[in-house]
Amino acid sequence: MNPILVAIVLGLLQGILEWIPVSSEGGVAIASTVLTGVDPDAATRLALFLHAGTAVAAVAYYRGEIRELAGDARSLTRRPFADETADLSFLALATLATAVTGLPAYLLLDAAVSGLEGGLFLALIGGLLVLTGVLQRFAVAVSLGQRARPDWVDALLVGGLQGLAILPGISRSGTTVSALLLRGHEGESSLRLSFLLSIPASLAANGLVLATDGVPAIEPASAVVALAVSAVVGYLTVGALVRLVRRVPFWSVCFLFGGLGLVGGLAVAL
Repeated sequence: MNPILVAIVLGLLQGILEWIPVSSEGGVAIASTVLTGVDPDAATRLALFLHAGTAVAAVAYYRGEIRELAGDARSLTRRPFADETADLSFLALATLATAVTGLPAYLLLDAAVSGLEGGLFLALIGGLLVLTGVLQRFAVAVSLGQRARPDWVDALLVGGLQGLAILPGISRSGTTVSALLLRGHEGESSLRLSFLLSIPASLAANGLVLATDGVPAIEPASAVVALAVSAVVGYLTVGALVRLVRRVPFWSVCFLFGGLGLVGGLAVAL
């Protein structure tokens, strides 16, 4: 298949799947393996690399809130997790927790995936997708929607889980949103915190891949196309999902996408 067409397909997948509880990393890794025949290690690194595009989309969509958060930075050390600094405190501590769990998970991933054949790699992703779907279904069932702002427990829990989501097949958005729902946050707030938290994590994952291996499994021109497509599509889809959550009960949105994740995971595993 034409490399530019492959890049467009991978960018579309990243831009769409990043925000819903279906692993974008797993989807992109599977697609790149099928379309290009690259080995599992290269496919996984390419999937991590493309997260930079959706990070740019999140920055563009939440640019106003990011400016407000930056303005609160001076109060962060004096009044962490106070009303005006709760979101920024959450993002800072959760990002540190992501680094603590994410770096060992990345090293484990690198060692494990490099020894897998294509079929075993797809089976691994399928199993993790099934776990993601089960988590989403459980979060829908017990979601409380009562808490007003995040605290340090939320930050450590959500950040730690986000680090583990570097494994292909574990949905970053699905895992973090589920954790926030289980902690009692309402739907739109959970999406917002999850998507803001994705920005430093996605950029760090991209930088880690570039620092270790450079642009993986794709020509530089195709990489630019894939990143651009994922950024544009990601910007459009994140806005659409937020608007959807404002119009329908969030449990129904989670149930829909969690069901898709469960069905997709079972299909891949079988």
